[in-house]
Amino acid sequence: MITGSIVALITPMKFGSCEIDWHSLERLIEWHIDKKTNALVIVGTTGESATLSFDERKRIIEFSVKCSNGRIPIIAATGSNSTEESLDMTHFAAEIGADASILVTPYYIKPTQEGLMAHYEKLARDVDIKQILYNVPSRTGCDLLPETVVELSKIENIVGIKEATGNLQRLAFLKQHCHSHFALYSGDDATACEFILAGGHGDISVTANIAPELMADLCEAALNGNSEVAKKINLKLQNLHDLLFVETNPIPVKFAASCLGLSENVLRLPLTSITKMKQNDIKVELNRLNLKGLKH
Repeated sequence: MITGSIVALITPMKFGSCEIDWHSLERLIEWHIDKKTNALVIVGTTGESATLSFDERKRIIEFSVKCSNGRIPIIAATGSNSTEESLDMTHFAAEIGADASILVTPYYIKPTQEGLMAHYEKLARDVDIKQILYNVPSRTGCDLLPETVVELSKIENIVGIKEATGNLQRLAFLKQHCHSHFALYSGDDATACEFILAGGHGDISVTANIAPELMADLCEAALNGNSEVAKKINLKLQNLHDLLFVETNPIPVKFAASCLGLSENVLRLPLTSITKMKQNDIKVELNRLNLKGLKH
């Protein structure tokens, strides 16, 4: 089981062309290995999957697997609102050696719970790779209910869920009813500390793009039941958690990353750069935390 601080990695892009910045991506992966990050989610929501072509997503996943070379687990985001497209991406991730896939609920089309069951059962049956469910109804318009998760957790290669509702009552239900091998990950940095202290296994984090060591230490302390240390770190990071969601993710985190020399502040339309007033708030917070990044 992958546990701890799992970074939902940004996808660096170049000024002008908005093409993938492969050099910066390699540097990011090396940086996270050095900073105690426990695993990387590649081309997820924070990685701007919605504005990447399927070919680009495949190339980024393959590049990340080769770059990591087994030193850090690579979790490939392979979900789509089409089961066939999800199958294609997940097959590819398995073939090139990703450690696991993470599969967002099919967005926009609002399938029923029966449809969600059939979708995930087919993916698990057809592709031999560890699969993590991803529930983020605020973005997808589709809620994977706890009772459905319990049924899906009985399938051997469905190994966990990223639960991004921030609803800790769901965690208690899933802890009680899912098999012990089933991993429960927070997808909400603001409540992740409490989530892990209540029995969760880790956090798939946006904040860890900017403060990887602090998030790794927070998760480690919480997993070890050291609530005093975990809560102290979380209190230190709370304002950063909030600032990274003052506009739609990944708009704020891309700007914060640029301030630390991790990537350029480049997003693809229809995403646009964070407003000037909020830029200043983020700069002030990065200085307060004395966070260090990379020099170009």
